[in-house]
Amino acid sequence: MTDDDGVEAFAAEQPRLLGLAYRLLGSLADAEDVCQEAWLRWSTADRAVIERPAAWLTTVTTRLSLDRLTATKRHRETYVGPWLPEPVVMSPTPEEHAVLAESLTIGFLAVLEQLDPVSRVVFVLADVFGLSFDEIAITVGRTPASARQLAVRARRKVRSAGPRPPSPAAQAVVDRLFAAVLDGDVDATMALLADDVVLVSDGGPNRHAARHPIVGSERVTRFVLNLVRRLSPAASYQPAQFNGSPGVYVRDPDYGDAAISVDIESDQVARIWIVSAPEKLRTPAAVALR
Repeated sequence: MTDDDGVEAFAAEQPRLLGLAYRLLGSLADAEDVCQEAWLRWSTADRAVIERPAAWLTTVTTRLSLDRLTATKRHRETYVGPWLPEPVVMSPTPEEHAVLAESLTIGFLAVLEQLDPVSRVVFVLADVFGLSFDEIAITVGRTPASARQLAVRARRKVRSAGPRPPSPAAQAVVDRLFAAVLDGDVDATMALLADDVVLVSDGGPNRHAARHPIVGSERVTRFVLNLVRRLSPAASYQPAQFNGSPGVYVRDPDYGDAAISVDIESDQVARIWIVSAPEKLRTPAAVALR
């Protein structure tokens, strides 16, 4: 394989590798670092002896991600308030959207955060990327039987948490929700929320945010209406699709920016995810990941 062939082979796999690393780490910045390291290893490897480049790159990316995930686990355990993944704006083709949607939502990634690093890796490789347990076992240093058991337990935890793929009608519900909130309409806002709606806000150590999830339509209504009242008159609101789910990007020169993603179930708002930690926010731009 020539150098040009090697560059082309890596470029063809990069969106998938980035998607893999992002699912494992919940941070696009960290995922990009991992992919850069994978590229460095690929560029110096003896590619003549690599029979399956895609599998080799998957293994390297996974191991690098696992090392980083293990190293950051303690930091996340002591994180101020809830930890949410870095929101991203994706650029999948229409055919890919349905496949990607569920495994990249903020809610799905938040559930993955409850798994230990090895279980997270096993689950993502098995259930999202469809690798065999023989392949997964080699990557994580376990037996195939052990990897299978980890996947079963992880699958049970993820499915019981109930993350769902975005609904085709979700955007209309979200548009009505933000119109009601901006109008300060208590009744209209509450009518759009499920009784057991949950709002999770990640401001990190340096931004004011709810330190615990807010549960229930009345409490969530009060919180979002109070939040909007604190914003400056110069605040702007840009509709956006974060991780495949509808939402809005808020820019406020006084309060700071926030990415808001909304999960819809049965035409009602089931989850609201607010990320205002500055290090997790970028100007919304489409990212190619699979």
